[in-house]
Amino acid sequence: MTEIGAAGVSARLDRRRFLAAVAAALSAAALPDSASAQVLAPPQARAPVSIDVEARPIPAFDTRDRSHLRFGSLQYRSGLVLTSKFSGFGGLSGLRLDPKGERFIAMSDKGTWFTGRIAYSGDAMTGLAEVEAAPMLGADGRPIAARGWYDTESIALDGSLVYVGIERVNQILRFDFGKDGTRSLGQVVTTPAGVRKLPNNKGLEALVMVPKGQPLAGTLIAISERGLDTAGDILAFMVTGPTPGQFSIRRSKDFDISDAVLLPAGDLLILERKFSLLSGMVVRIRRMPLRSLAPGVTIDGPSIFEADLGYEIDNLEGIDAHVGADGSTILTLVSDDNFSMIQRTLLLQFTLVDE
Repeated sequence: MTEIGAAGVSARLDRRRFLAAVAAALSAAALPDSASAQVLAPPQARAPVSIDVEARPIPAFDTRDRSHLRFGSLQYRSGLVLTSKFSGFGGLSGLRLDPKGERFIAMSDKGTWFTGRIAYSGDAMTGLAEVEAAPMLGADGRPIAARGWYDTESIALDGSLVYVGIERVNQILRFDFGKDGTRSLGQVVTTPAGVRKLPNNKGLEALVMVPKGQPLAGTLIAISERGLDTAGDILAFMVTGPTPGQFSIRRSKDFDISDAVLLPAGDLLILERKFSLLSGMVVRIRRMPLRSLAPGVTIDGPSIFEADLGYEIDNLEGIDAHVGADGSTILTLVSDDNFSMIQRTLLLQFTLVDE
């Protein structure tokens, strides 16, 4: 019986790896805008509405060894598989948390806000509460998806201001949540000319706002998924701040960028992924010093975390950091299920062990 059970688990795992790789490869395929609009009709919230989100715990990150907790510089805390009967739930491509790691602002890549609260039991996440979905509105008061402005892939906070990057058109919108929350109207942010020249399906993928007290305070950093410079490295931009300009992030081992976050200590964490039908999906986090950033430079840093489909990963597209009550840095990651029945919406938390 033990041998049969192990074989069954292995078969299911192999199938999950294959299906996830297929779905990821298909979702990454660059379609012309017209074909994409027809094939990928985006589900979205049409008005602010409260929704229920069910959560199933993930007891272990390592599917083969539940006692395994340390993964590079990260230690697993808890995880959830999230589902909802609300048809527009899914496609989560970015999130930002409050300083306690409880209240969140997230968005789908189809132009929908999700706000709410993460519930905990001790250090472990147990579910989401008070969740509301709302359409992301443009300056004209209409949902931005109605004009084809979706692929909302990146998010950054600056006090009550929320910045969102739209990959499909490589634009950045600024929302004043202090006035109207998710009902606020997005205003277009002026960007360097190079931003508009990024590939429309490999464009703006990560936004980071540098807060007061950090080097380059007031700088909005915008990073592409796979817009490449002449050396084959990832294009990125300092959109605002004291030294606006273009820089690059060293690309290695065919990884693309899916999000980034700034640590309290002043380092950038870059979330990356790659996938193929042969190797499946792999995610990685690299750490880079913010102080090395300047116009014209290429920054690089070591990998502090890497995981393949032998672990509880999916299409991880969002990362954020907050400081726990004990002073530890906690990373929260979220996955984009591409509104696919064979992918999952995951919420994962780790403690950053090596700082």
